[in-house]
Amino acid sequence: MLYALIGEDAPNSLDKRMAVRGEHLARLQALQAEGRLVLAGPCPAVDSPDPGPAGFTGSVIVAEFPSLADAEAWAAADPYATTGVFVRCTVKPFKKVLP
Repeated sequence: MLYALIGEDAPNSLDKRMAVRGEHLARLQALQAEGRLVLAGPCPAVDSPDPGPAGFTGSVIVAEFPSLADAEAWAAADPYATTGVFVRCTVKPFKKVLP
């Protein structure tokens, strides 16, 4: 089943985010290689694809996992969660309708 993982960044966490970005992307690339990643990306803090020092307010990932518990465990082990970039991460079942 698909799950939406919605991470909310802690205030002033841009430096932490950038420090562990490579590890975070490697985990996403592994999901992609397994054919389980639908989409992933950050939410800019300002209305711009490159927010610069304004940073990000969080991230959204939609991916396939065997269960809600597996999706929650994957989210909890992500470097953005373990290093304090995310102040919280919500995981919800997701039903893709379009496209």
